[in-house]
Amino acid sequence: MLASLIRSAITISFAMSFVGIDITVEAFAPTPTPTPWRQPSALSAVNGIWNTGNDFGKGKFRFYDGLEPYMKPFPDEDRQLYPEMFRLPKGVYEVPLARPCGILFEEIEPNCGVYIQDLVEGGNAANQGVLQKGDVLVGVTAIQISGAKWERRMIPARKFGFDLVVSAIGSNDEKWGCNNVILMVERPDEADREETDKFLEFFEPPADTPWKLPV
Repeated sequence: MLASLIRSAITISFAMSFVGIDITVEAFAPTPTPTPWRQPSALSAVNGIWNTGNDFGKGKFRFYDGLEPYMKPFPDEDRQLYPEMFRLPKGVYEVPLARPCGILFEEIEPNCGVYIQDLVEGGNAANQGVLQKGDVLVGVTAIQISGAKWERRMIPARKFGFDLVVSAIGSNDEKWGCNNVILMVERPDEADREETDKFLEFFEPPADTPWKLPV
């Protein structure tokens, strides 16, 4: 299905309209650095998980509801060639949460990454039992819209600022068929950041993907 070439580094150059503010996607999604060719370590996204152009809003990958069901359409061949893409990296956790999440986020740097500063006692995140103080947000589901079409995607979030995080979480609304928001976090004392970032490249949007959150 997609067992072909190593996924090319993506140059993101389009603008994103976000709650009335025009910002470039570089503000929250870093452009991958090209690396010398080596044995493929990620599935190609060509004709794969990213629906672009007229295909946006269609297909098997239009609604992210967890890594396991999301990767289910791929054949056994891909699972054998790229086993690292069918499981979360060590020290990375995927947590579905009802809203409100009950999480206090703090920016790592101004408008550049957030971590969990605290969990609200008795809140959904605290009751879920996986998330911990100090976990770094590296991915979040968000609704993308283009005209009358929409998709729910897992978006790499290592470069999200606080406001982007809040708005991305808030886009997971019932009117889009969402009964939760899915957070992907990295636990720094357990994870290999390089491995995590390589995994997240698979979810980077290509340049011709519409990117607008519902207001």
